[in-house]
Amino acid sequence: MSIATRDRPESPFAGTGKLADPQLLSWLAFAVVAILFLVFRDEVAWAVRYPNAWVVPLAGWLDVAMDWFTDTFKVIFRFISMVLSYPMEWLEGLLHWLPWPATIAIVAIMAYAAKGWRLSAFCVAALAYMLVVGYWDESMSTLALVGMSVPLSLTLGFTMGLLAYKFRWARRIIEPLLDVMQTVPTFAYLVPILILFGVGPVVGMVASAIYASPPMVRNVMLGLSRVPADVIESGRMSGCSEFQLMFMVRVPSALPTIMVGVNQTIMAALSMVIIAAIIGGFADIGWEVLSTMRKAQTGQSLLAGIVIVLMAMMMDRISRGFAERTGEIHVARKGGLLQRHPYLVAFVVATLTGVVLARLIPEFGTYPTAWVIYPAEILNDWVSWFTRNFFWLTDAIKTYTLFFFMLPMKAGLERIARPDNWGFEMTATAAAIYWFIALLAGAAAVRKFGWRAGVVVGLLTMLFFFGSTGTPWPVFIGAVTLIAFQVGGWRVGLFACLALLFMLVTGAWPRAMLSFYLAATSVIICFLLGGAIGIWAAQNDRVSAIVRPINDTLQTMPLFVFLIPVIMVFLVGDFSALLAIIMYSIVPAIRYTEYGLRHVDPSAVEAARSMGCTENQILWRVKLPLAIPEIMLGLNQVIMFALAMLVIAALVGTRGLGQWVYDSLTNAKFGQGVIAGGSMALMAMVADRVIQAWAKQKKRDLGLIDH
Repeated sequence: MSIATRDRPESPFAGTGKLADPQLLSWLAFAVVAILFLVFRDEVAWAVRYPNAWVVPLAGWLDVAMDWFTDTFKVIFRFISMVLSYPMEWLEGLLHWLPWPATIAIVAIMAYAAKGWRLSAFCVAALAYMLVVGYWDESMSTLALVGMSVPLSLTLGFTMGLLAYKFRWARRIIEPLLDVMQTVPTFAYLVPILILFGVGPVVGMVASAIYASPPMVRNVMLGLSRVPADVIESGRMSGCSEFQLMFMVRVPSALPTIMVGVNQTIMAALSMVIIAAIIGGFADIGWEVLSTMRKAQTGQSLLAGIVIVLMAMMMDRISRGFAERTGEIHVARKGGLLQRHPYLVAFVVATLTGVVLARLIPEFGTYPTAWVIYPAEILNDWVSWFTRNFFWLTDAIKTYTLFFFMLPMKAGLERIARPDNWGFEMTATAAAIYWFIALLAGAAAVRKFGWRAGVVVGLLTMLFFFGSTGTPWPVFIGAVTLIAFQVGGWRVGLFACLALLFMLVTGAWPRAMLSFYLAATSVIICFLLGGAIGIWAAQNDRVSAIVRPINDTLQTMPLFVFLIPVIMVFLVGDFSALLAIIMYSIVPAIRYTEYGLRHVDPSAVEAARSMGCTENQILWRVKLPLAIPEIMLGLNQVIMFALAMLVIAALVGTRGLGQWVYDSLTNAKFGQGVIAGGSMALMAMVADRVIQAWAKQKKRDLGLIDH
């Protein structure tokens, strides 16, 4: 039993079912062309492997341009680097000089002011961990980097957001610029900055100012646009000038939204300066993690990685606490200095007390080495014991996933299927059986959901058989362009086509397909597993309460911390990269699915119940179809996260665009970095535009927004 057909949401795959449907005819024509390319691959070898003679030497041209720019303006950038290095060195010196009890007390007071004693206790415990394991100095160096980069990011973000809000011409420039800034891989930022500013911690500050500012820009624009008209009118009636109206009326009213941007900027800046430590050679906690990972010192890297996680959680919760308190009404306090500014007085007292204690008791100035508890070797022994005793299990998981899912997506079942792993050879008979089963599956999908479901099945079976690296590029480009055109119109279709052609003609295509395979396998697993967890959490409050803090923790962890546990168990390789990407990217699938299901229109659910639908029918026939727009936005974010993690995954031996970006960073190849980073950004932007357009279209179909 189901709700009335007139009110039931259309299946996401449903088509008109008529052969006269222009979209269906387009796919039939594409199928004919694709089959010809696939059958005659040997005769059209250029369609499988793009000839090197056809590659445009864009990388060389960019290198020449960058060399000229560097020779001309290098003095200016090195001067800026020198100027920025002074305040950072001063801040680092201050943090190292300040006695550790004073630092812990100051952070505890700040946490208490943000969100009470629970957060204060957590921060004390986190800082105590850094102290006891012997990473205090490295943590203070990282804190100095963040302390300098965040103000730069906030200043840049606030200025750009203000300009975009105030001037239409600035908005037209800044909005597409934000898309590029948020989709270009983090390592790609560092290539030109490294060339211009030289090696050192300043690279982290400048890179953070670029990478971490978009959240601030977007929240400033959003907050200012949502200021109520009556508030602005009251300001005008009070005689405010335009300057006063902006900074005394609009900005204070938008402060809660702006503070959310501050929180996101702090987290992005922390993530970026740790990555910048890879080339900065700076003695901070990021370099400690990286150096121990390279030496396969799992215990040491895990202890240092926990420091990064704790630091990220402290900054996230403190900044979020202040953001939540922004909208509170504060009554002016009367009395002396202590009554009017209790936290300021507490800061001063804590600092002075710490300095005095350090003078009287040397252990309060420098934490004694004899007090350090560093269980790295114990952890190494545990890891060795686990890998030795459970190798049969971890190796089986790794082998089966590689041979039965990842490698077919990469190289194709036709090249992977062997008697020793699949149990059969891919002969002509086996291939015929495969395509017959694929045809039956496609027909069943068409019968159940419509012709679009049949198209999805056809594309997936083709990709599984030929692999991302074995599919002819005209077929791949044609399929993506056709999807983009039918979902988002000719502009989205043209953008998708030009983006893929850029990767092709610049020589990035083979690496782009390797990145696509790894990202696609990760996204499929994240979407299915995360969606299932999200459905479970939406149906069960206890599950939701358990999943929520896990999601919070995963989202606050910097990217390459995810590599530590997978390397410990599975060593390096594509499978380890897959697990790291899944751990980082699964959260949006869980959260958006749960959010979409929990916010379905109650009247639709009640109507279904009144007609006798079971809870299972309500879930699958009412809630899930109505929640599809939110679920698809979650898929959008999963893809963005997976592409962002691809560059970090290059550290565990993967190939593809991520490794190409990392190579350009280590060898200062500007042109290669632009092409590799630009290709990854284009992949993200194509996916974003297609999914956003599809979600918007489904909202219109469901009547959630006006046509």
